[in-house]
Amino acid sequence: MSQHVLIVGGSSDIGLRVAENLLHKGHSVTIFARDESRLEHIKTRGATIVLGDARETDDFARLLEHIGDAVVDGVVHCVGSIVLRPPHAMKKTDFTEVIETNLTTAFLTLSMIGKKMLKAGHGRMVYISSVAGSYGLTNHEAISAAKGGLEAMVRSAASTYAQRGIRVNAVAPGLTKTRLSEPLRRSEAVQEASISLIPTKAMNEISDVSSTIEWLLLDAPDTLTGEIIHIDGGMSKVRG
Repeated sequence: MSQHVLIVGGSSDIGLRVAENLLHKGHSVTIFARDESRLEHIKTRGATIVLGDARETDDFARLLEHIGDAVVDGVVHCVGSIVLRPPHAMKKTDFTEVIETNLTTAFLTLSMIGKKMLKAGHGRMVYISSVAGSYGLTNHEAISAAKGGLEAMVRSAASTYAQRGIRVNAVAPGLTKTRLSEPLRRSEAVQEASISLIPTKAMNEISDVSSTIEWLLLDAPDTLTGEIIHIDGGMSKVRG
């Protein structure tokens, strides 16, 4: 059965890959994002594009107006940033920006899209966290705070909506070959240092993350909720 999936932050590499795969499988996709320049290709594939800033309540309200009475079966939150700096070298404004981008947008997705799903009586929410949400990494304090908060929110929301037909889960990737991680991969020395922490000694491909998101949206059992699925080569769970 065809599903309607909303991708918040859908101009990201992972968001675009999820959108492409869902469209290929015959599902409907609405993308909410700021970067119009990265969306032309997916628009020609049949995705509906709504431009806006996921940090702004008014833009979310405009998104909901655009969707109208259409049911949203699933939502993927792909908004994220990486700012790696020790706390003594980070300004409060920079920390606030990381929280706003990674955590506030996640809450607004939960609040405003969740309200629409409640009316429909069902829905699946998938968030993208990070290995930094549960594993102490040098200079990751800001992003760890944001993603740790996101994971706690996912577990709480899963409880809140467990009997209302809404399932809330997250994926927590380790180092992945995306545009966002380019600063970590630009230097061979830094990349090798990062890979050395991974038990499998391998980075994620975009498809490793996107396929897990698609499974959570379409095929995961209805009893699966409140889970943080780690896609990190064992980094957060085992010693290499």
